[in-house]
Amino acid sequence: MGQTFFTSLGMTPLTLTLLFCLLYCASPNSAETILTGFCPGQPGIPGTPGRNGHPGLVGRDGRNGRDGMPGAPGEKGETGLPGPKGEEGDYGMPGPPGEKGVKGDSVISYNSAFSAKLSKTHNFPQPDKPVQFNMVLYNDQHHYNPTTGKFTCAIPGLYYFVVHCTVFRTSLQFDIMKNNVTISSFFQYYANWPKPVSLSGGALIHLEPVDQVWVQVAVGEYNGISSSTKTDSTFTGFLLYSDWKNAHLLV
Repeated sequence: MGQTFFTSLGMTPLTLTLLFCLLYCASPNSAETILTGFCPGQPGIPGTPGRNGHPGLVGRDGRNGRDGMPGAPGEKGETGLPGPKGEEGDYGMPGPPGEKGVKGDSVISYNSAFSAKLSKTHNFPQPDKPVQFNMVLYNDQHHYNPTTGKFTCAIPGLYYFVVHCTVFRTSLQFDIMKNNVTISSFFQYYANWPKPVSLSGGALIHLEPVDQVWVQVAVGEYNGISSSTKTDSTFTGFLLYSDWKNAHLLV
């Protein structure tokens, strides 16, 4: 009756066998169910080992670890050899002007200067003698003597002397002298000009104390130094800078 029922459902004997096996395995009391008419099967043949899988993707980089504790300082190394000298750098911009310094305590003033001119009574001086520029224009230190026409050094140092002469009626040749030695000489030829002309000359001279400087003409016929109400002949000298080491002993 049962087999006829399943057969009527279109099931074959093989299908029915598989169905019973499934029901047996699914039954909670399958261990206690006894199926008759079946023999235990033999163990199956082991399957063929599977193929090796493909390598996986490369994993991500791990995070950076924390910094370790600082190590102990190493021993001081030996001093290296000096390096080569570098190229000279560009000059910097000038700095701002400094403050004005305090005035020193020294009250010594090293001054020496004079200026004198020739009067009309002393025109055409005698040769080989100091020309007496007898009208003093400036002589505060009294280092120039208008009577002798000589300047006497009181402060050692470098001086500048200059002579401006009006030349009239005859030629003029004059010398700037130091202790009877010609320092510089100047000449103006007279060519019967109707009016006076001028001749000038100067010299830098280093002087020691008691040295003397003056002006003189060397040749009698070349003594045309002249002076009038409109023209002058002058002799001027002044100290440019002193020899400080010795000057304080004489002032």
